Amino acid sequence: MFEAISGLSAAFGLSGSAGLNAYIPLLVVALAARFPMSDPLVKLQAPYDLLSSWWAIGLIAVLLVVEIVADKIPAVDSVNDGIQTFVRPAAGAILFAGSANVITDIHPILSLAAGLLLAGGVHATKAAARPVVTVSTAGVGNPLVSTLEDIVATVVSLLAVVLPIIAAVLLLGFVLFIIIIIRRWRRRKMVV
Repeated sequence: MFEAISGLSAAFGLSGSAGLNAYIPLLVVALAARFPMSDPLVKLQAPYDLLSSWWAIGLIAVLLVVEIVADKIPAVDSVNDGIQTFVRPAAGAILFAGSANVITDIHPILSLAAGLLLAGGVHATKAAARPVVTVSTAGVGNPLVSTLEDIVATVVSLLAVVLPIIAAVLLLGFVLFIIIIIRRWRRRKMVV
């Protein structure tokens, strides 16, 4: 029973962090499925085991660098978020299905849908918060917020592999924090 809860927590943590940055949790899972060589931290079943191939790891690493750089440049970050509207939910679906099906018997379609909705929801929350940051800081705060999102995605992804239940709780706390900020900003905007 604990393994099933742990697997679902890992799936939630990884797919949720994909809503912030698709490539960080993909790279974490790909590397965790490769290392340590004798007994990898993550065991992916087919077809998800393709993530741990060296060509996939190289491609994910290149895409991660592009994502990190693009998300720090004002105006380019908006275009990047538009493109990532399709990539992040897809990555979340793959991560949820790949993580949950290792330990549980959840149907792959249900796992893909759950990951798609979770990553899409986190991305939508991020996309709603970004204009608030842009307006309130004249775009200067965007690189700082983007860096914070990358840090949260990295920490949650690593915890999802090592301590999955804590990762799920941390991700939930971050999403609630963003929702509170958005609501406060909207209330202040209505008062003014």
